[in-house]
Amino acid sequence: MIIGSLIKNPGGGMAETGGYIAGEARAVELASYRLTSVGVGCEVGATLGQNKNMFKGLFYAPHTTAQAIKTAYLAAYMFDALGFEVEPAWTEPRYDIIQTVITRSPEKLCAFCRGIQAGSPIDSFVTPEPWDMPGYSDKVIMAAGAFTQGSSIELSADGPLRPPYTAYFQGGLTYESGKIGIMSAAQAMIDLK
Repeated sequence: MIIGSLIKNPGGGMAETGGYIAGEARAVELASYRLTSVGVGCEVGATLGQNKNMFKGLFYAPHTTAQAIKTAYLAAYMFDALGFEVEPAWTEPRYDIIQTVITRSPEKLCAFCRGIQAGSPIDSFVTPEPWDMPGYSDKVIMAAGAFTQGSSIELSADGPLRPPYTAYFQGGLTYESGKIGIMSAAQAMIDLK
């Protein structure tokens, strides 16, 4: 069985809620009973009036994910050119939308995240600050200028304040908006010097 969120890649930036379960029929049936109740199972669900956006998101998902991958390649290229270690490198095959940028300092990690936030289409006026997040042993800084809270297909970055101070960058509903975020993050890091 596979389970996932529609506010991530499969929702194409359109689904504001929802998830999916796929797999062997019996496993899906048992999971549906757990979600609702025995006898009701897959016949009903909490779609919250979002069916249209969920289906539209599934339709947009391949293109939106391609935009995020293209954005990740640009981030890898830009930050490599600026002298930062990146994983994967822009010359390597990519199997995910996540791009890491190893900043080597808490100031640069914070500048990166603040630059992503400043270049985001939503809440660009917000200044992210590191904080003690439940479930993490180190302070974490998070940036997300997202239309849907928690949507990792949208432009976001985060990282724990511990060596080697790695930023985890992902998303970008469009390459153009992702590019603005990357340029903003690069400028924020350059301005530290």
